[in-house]
Amino acid sequence: MATVAIDAGVCGFKTKVTAVKGERYSVRVGIESECPHVRKLAGEIDEVDALQQIGLRGGLPSILQVAYGHCAHAACPVPSGVVKAIEVAAGLALAKDVCIRVNAGE
Repeated sequence: MATVAIDAGVCGFKTKVTAVKGERYSVRVGIESECPHVRKLAGEIDEVDALQQIGLRGGLPSILQVAYGHCAHAACPVPSGVVKAIEVAAGLALAKDVCIRVNAGE
């Protein structure tokens, strides 16, 4: 199981993603969010094949297609956080924090 906490930044919305491995590379995804756009995304994601979600060479993974259909801002970190939870839960990546720091005017 993997749990990812996402603070989306200036919008102030927080999201929690829980991913639980099933058989083979199947992962069940749960998303709780304060953001109305992310809640719509959560309604369309249930169980996915992790191998189909972690690469870009075969086109945009279905998780990202659905996410970008609902997210109102292109720089929203939630879609990336969902994919990170999936790959960690499936054993395809190590659990390690990811950070984006923004410093304006430096």
